[in-house]
Formats: sequence, C-alpha cells, structure tokens
Amino acid sequence: MKYGYLGRTGLKISKLSFGSWVTFGHQMGVDAVAETMKTAFDAGCIFFDNAEVYAAGQSETLMGEALKQLGWGRDEYLVSTKIFWGGDGPNQRGLSRKHIVEGTQAALKRLQLEHVDLVYCHRPDPHTPIEETVRAMNHVLDRGYAFYWGTSEWSADQLREAWRVADRLGLVGPAMEQPQYHMFHRERVELEYAGLVRDKGLGTTTWSPLASGVLTGKYNDGIPEGSRLSLETYSWLKDAVLADAFEDKIAKVRRLTEMAGDLGGTMVQLAIAWAASHDHVSTVITGASRNEQVVENMAAVALIDKLTPAVRAEIDAVLGNVPEAPRDFREG
Repeated sequence: MKYGYLGRTGLKISKLSFGSWVTFGHQMGVDAVAETMKTAFDAGCIFFDNAEVYAAGQSETLMGEALKQLGWGRDEYLVSTKIFWGGDGPNQRGLSRKHIVEGTQAALKRLQLEHVDLVYCHRPDPHTPIEETVRAMNHVLDRGYAFYWGTSEWSADQLREAWRVADRLGLVGPAMEQPQYHMFHRERVELEYAGLVRDKGLGTTTWSPLASGVLTGKYNDGIPEGSRLSLETYSWLKDAVLADAFEDKIAKVRRLTEMAGDLGGTMVQLAIAWAASHDHVSTVITGASRNEQVVENMAAVALIDKLTPAVRAEIDAVLGNVPEAPRDFREG
C-alpha cells in the first residue's frame, strides 16, 4: 500500500480506502462486512468511509459491529461519517448546528466509537448560513467527536466562503473534500479545485472511481443481474448512467481494457490506479460486495507507478476529455 498525507494536515491516509455506500446493509450483512474490511486492512487500507444516510444508518451499525469483531486498536485505522440526511423529520437533515451535533452523536452511537477521524458536510445546505455550519463543525471538533471536518460535493466558491468565515472567526476550516472522480468525471478535481489544493492544501477523498460500475467492463454487454444498476433502490442511478453517452463510454472501456492488460492489470485496477495517481487525490474510496472484489481493488496499487506521463497521455487520447481552463483563467 502507498500512504500520503490528507492534504496539508499531518494525518497519514492510505492511497486506497474502503467505503460502505450501496453494499453495507443492502448487499452485505455483518459477517461479510467484517471479512471484506479485514481483507482491505490486511492489504494496507486504513481508511473506512461511511455516512448517516447509507442504508438509513444500518451501514454504520454494521461497520460498528464489524470493528468490534475485528478488535483493531483505535489508532490503527480511520473512520469517517457524513452528515446531511439523518431522517425525515424537519430537523433531522441539513447542516444546522442542531443536526450536525446530534447527527454526529447518533453516528458515533451506531459505530460504537468515541470519535470518528473525519466528518463531512455531505452536501451544501442552501438554507443554513455557512457561518452556522462552520461554527457547528468546530464544536464537533472541540468536543472530540471528530478530528477533521470537510465537505462532499461543495463547489470551490462554497469552500472558499467556509475558509473566509473560519479565518475571520479564528476557527478551523475544511481540511478535505469528497468529490466524485473517475475517467469520465474529471473537471471538478482536476480544474475547479486546483487552486484550493495549491493555496489551501485541500485534501480529497474521491468516490466512484469505477463510474458506478461502467469502468469495470461488466456493463459492456448489458446490465447483469445482481449489479448495483439492477437494484430497484438504485433505479435513479441506472437512469443517470444509461442517459449519458453510455455506448460511447462502453467503446472507450473496451479500448482501455486492452491497455490495462498490457500493463499487467484489469480494467478495474487501471481505473482505480488512474484516479489514485493524480496529484490532487489523497485517497480513492473503493467499494465491494464480495471479498474477491476487495482483493482485486487493493491490488490496483501496483499499477500506480506504471502510469507514467506517456501512459496517461495514451489514456487521455482514448478518453478525449482532458479538462481545459477558460483562456482568461489560464492567463490569470
């Protein structure tokens, strides 16, 4: 495994991490959760990602039970949660001080932990002033409920505003952002956040390196039974994936699969290594519903050093989607 720092913090994090979205509670029970987490951990993965909304809290409960079974020392691993969608009640969602504090406390109870290492604002909240959110997140840090706070899918402008508020009040600003990043979704990480990575030391814990399964190659001949796009609860994801130049993407995946083989890996491993090799990425959150998938995912670390500038240029030629800044941005 490779390790680096989470942005400009002093926290070490594994280049590949393991997340619970879709699988924990929907496709896996506690025994499978513990087995896959152990496999990831044995491969050097030390960061495990979660959220209050995943399986309506059941994902955190399963991870907590698994951690109890595994018996690791608390200083051996990192756990996160994300706060926004905690329930259907009027104060059970959003980024108010009330929900941030109570949501974090509830997540800790489900995880059976005294603290999480990272806590995120799972989405921006247009109804809550950013100052209230920044103050609430600092309260969470000050009480020892979490060590670092960050955001997920916030714009660069929203992040800058959070830092302005934090600086003005003498508080801690966001240390990390959790954006989607994969071969077909590049602009936010590679372009929009570039100045924040450089000037603010923003760390990124990116999700969906396999583009909801498209980059695995398993959808090259249709949607197989048992895949996430076949699940009724994720019909919205299926519609989104199929509506966005799906056939063109499949053609590119076929070409990239050949390149992966030439490098001695699989398409899955190439996609994960490609995301992990970008300078703006602190860690790539992988997911799996079966233990053999964890083994394959973690082995992607061996391809990172093989992605030389020349190889990346070949991949870019296939993808044809390198983000380009507007002229005035480049000249500024």
